[in-house]
Amino acid sequence: MLVSIVTALFNRLDLTREFLASLERHPPPNPWEIIWVDDGSTDGTREWLATQPAPRHRILLNEKNLGYAAGNNRGARAAAGEILALLNNDLVLTPGWFEPMVGIFRRFPATGLVGNVQLNAATGAVDHSGVYYHARGKPTHDRVLPLTVPTVPTFGEGGRKTGDDLPASAPSAPHCRPVLAATAACMLVARTRFAALGGFDEMYRNGCEDVDLCLRARAAGWQNYVALDSVVRHHVSASPGRSIHNQRNTCRLMRRWRDEIPALAAESWREVALRDRWERKLPGWPWLLARLTRSWRRRPGQECPPWMRHAVARQVTGDLARCQRMFPRT
Repeated sequence: MLVSIVTALFNRLDLTREFLASLERHPPPNPWEIIWVDDGSTDGTREWLATQPAPRHRILLNEKNLGYAAGNNRGARAAAGEILALLNNDLVLTPGWFEPMVGIFRRFPATGLVGNVQLNAATGAVDHSGVYYHARGKPTHDRVLPLTVPTVPTFGEGGRKTGDDLPASAPSAPHCRPVLAATAACMLVARTRFAALGGFDEMYRNGCEDVDLCLRARAAGWQNYVALDSVVRHHVSASPGRSIHNQRNTCRLMRRWRDEIPALAAESWREVALRDRWERKLPGWPWLLARLTRSWRRRPGQECPPWMRHAVARQVTGDLARCQRMFPRT
């Protein structure tokens, strides 16, 4: 199985060199190629790219900065691998980053996109372990890791299952977390599914395109995951001009998903509320936490209060009105 790594570039040759060095130290165990898509860098990146050996390194040059979505879409179209690894050039890869991510595709056939745990390269703090919608109707990075991970069933004294009756292939089994979305700073996706989704929406400019893609994958019936055993370091938002389109991107995302956002926030509310209420109280009882989690998900009576849905809907309506005044054509 060939893995096609797609990395879009715009300046920051220093980080690109560090990223490639980490990739060469910790490459995927599968055959791999890397497709560099340069968006008009002016800091010597293009000259450096010309020194990288073919055929492993494939170079695509854009005459101007087309943005993250367009660059990755172009790289994906040129890819030959079954799996696309969308990797930022501001990552520092660590040992064993790839195997837990690709293993999710083998365990769960209906997998959409797979992210991982990302640490802030400067501080070492968890910067990303998934994306959820909070009560104000905005997507936000989850920066909390599970204190306890539900275990594969094992038998203790008297034959009692110490891991509840959780099958090894269940979504809440060890080492992965089902999520609404994950950041595309480090993301795996099957090339055919990326193509079926139409790739990233190029109307987004360096923000929100990954959340939008993940929500479209969910709408198509696929589940997104974060591999908890895969950890990388990330120089967060290091690309020049990374954040200048944030408001426009947020407005576009909100406009597209306005009808679904209250339900997405409610779904996240259940998960976050359960974690905050029970996880720190049950560090030695992972089987009980697993049972509570499964019960919470399947009992409609455990949904968030109706007032919260209404509050989120009102918040989204107000935000969209402001977006319309700011960006009438977004």
